[in-house]
Amino acid sequence: MGGGVGGQHAESEKAARTRAREQASVSVTADNVAQQPPEIAAEAGRRRTFAVISHPDAGKSTLTEALALHAAAISSAGAVHGKGDRRGVTSDWLEMEQARGISITSAALRIDYGGCVLNLLDTPGHADFSEDTYRVLSAVDCAIMLLDSAKGLEPQTLKLFDVCRARRMPVITFVNKWDRPGREPLELLDEVEQRIGLRPTPMNWPVGIAGDFRGLIDRADGSYTKMHRTPGGATRAIEERMDPAQAAEVEQEAWVQAQEEVELLGEIGAHFDEESFLAGVSSPVLFGAALPNFGVSQLLDVLVGLAPAPKDQPDAAGVGRPVTAAFSGQVFKMQANMDKAHRDRMAFVRVNSGRFERGMVLTHAATGRPFATKYTQAVFGSERSTIDTAYPGDVIALVNAAALSVGDTLYVGPKVEFPPIPSFAPEHFAVARAKDVGRYKQFQRGIAQLDSEGVVQVLASDVRGEQAPVLAAVGPLQFDVVKHRMEHEFRAPIELAHLDYSLARRTDAASAPAAHALSGAEVLTRRSDGELLVLVHNKWRLRVIERDNPNLVLEPLLAGGVETDN
Repeated sequence: MGGGVGGQHAESEKAARTRAREQASVSVTADNVAQQPPEIAAEAGRRRTFAVISHPDAGKSTLTEALALHAAAISSAGAVHGKGDRRGVTSDWLEMEQARGISITSAALRIDYGGCVLNLLDTPGHADFSEDTYRVLSAVDCAIMLLDSAKGLEPQTLKLFDVCRARRMPVITFVNKWDRPGREPLELLDEVEQRIGLRPTPMNWPVGIAGDFRGLIDRADGSYTKMHRTPGGATRAIEERMDPAQAAEVEQEAWVQAQEEVELLGEIGAHFDEESFLAGVSSPVLFGAALPNFGVSQLLDVLVGLAPAPKDQPDAAGVGRPVTAAFSGQVFKMQANMDKAHRDRMAFVRVNSGRFERGMVLTHAATGRPFATKYTQAVFGSERSTIDTAYPGDVIALVNAAALSVGDTLYVGPKVEFPPIPSFAPEHFAVARAKDVGRYKQFQRGIAQLDSEGVVQVLASDVRGEQAPVLAAVGPLQFDVVKHRMEHEFRAPIELAHLDYSLARRTDAASAPAAHALSGAEVLTRRSDGELLVLVHNKWRLRVIERDNPNLVLEPLLAGGVETDN
């Protein structure tokens, strides 16, 4: 009897504690919904969250740095490699990025400008790191499409724009490198419209041909801003405002030609239309040169004035979650060892709704477990600072986030879960083995961490076993990153044996036995989500397999909402 009464008493106390926690949760939720919306709506209206997309060498990292410079977030800008006592590109913080002069991981930069908070997500330009870019595009409300004035639209730019179009994302076009020889501006606009069906609506117009950049005409009021380069482009360009009469006297023939082209734009109706811009049908176009900082302040003004503020995000059921609802956010990127001194793991979370406060206890939608946020930071390239509050559109970095993965939802109050972020279709495959079997635990830990970060997809095979996972990548440079990080971060050097496969198709358990028996194919289980993938040597072999096995399930993978054709 006594044991029974004691057990009932303990159960009663447990129930009371549970009710208290539920009441506290309801109280927090009610506070978020009832008291905070006016503040949240106003703060969300001040946010502009955007990514810069481009082909490699179009000047993306340089533009990112120039935007930070003009917003007074940094005091001087450097090229890809810093010169003298100048810093290198702020957003390229990985050792491999600085050594090779390319961006291989995305970076989050938060800057204040014109009364707005700009959350700039810099993305890898190299095609081999496309998957990181696709994840970033799931966390932004707008994109800046950066074009090289000499090259125009390039393959990687087209590929990324397809994702923007699939998501109906507004796109601002910035024609870069106008200080170097390039193509005619009208020709570039025609290419944009003809090749991607995006109607260009120039907001300004260059005076002087590509390679002889004098300044910019503002199409809204006809005013002219003459650009003067500063030494090395390390500080903001000097901008001299002129009225049309002054500009005509100073620029002469270049001014006459520019005026004729501006008049032509008016005749063909190339005027900005907000509705078509927000629908992803038209694109405001600006001209400039990021290295000498020409036209960068004009781009910032357009971002503040025209780029959309955060809006309601659809949850997994397709229901829009209001920005004024209780806090919710989604992990779009994982990054480990940004701070070599602490060997930590950081989750980048896009705030979708509500007000975030450091110290909040959030719920991890995938497990239902609480997640403490004592250590929360804002990230500026490799630099960090503690962040106490954040609003829809902001990006927060949660430290020591070992329990989180890309695509996970965090929330306060009633459960909400956002759709998963699709994985990109891999095209390169290699078997990884530890060089030192004595460091197998470190090998396992490192491979698992790189998988959860999305550096590569890790596939397990019953035939090969856990000691020989298959790494699947979009491009071969991803394997270089894996080898570098396994050796330098996890002290577990690996050797890779490349496999002769170039295609991946999704299958199901019913089709797996038949797929195993195929010649020129291999069935693998992806560790991150348990899906079965069939790897095939090439598209010709795939066609034969599909012809001879019409009942076999072989589904194309999606890339950011766009079906792949590999």
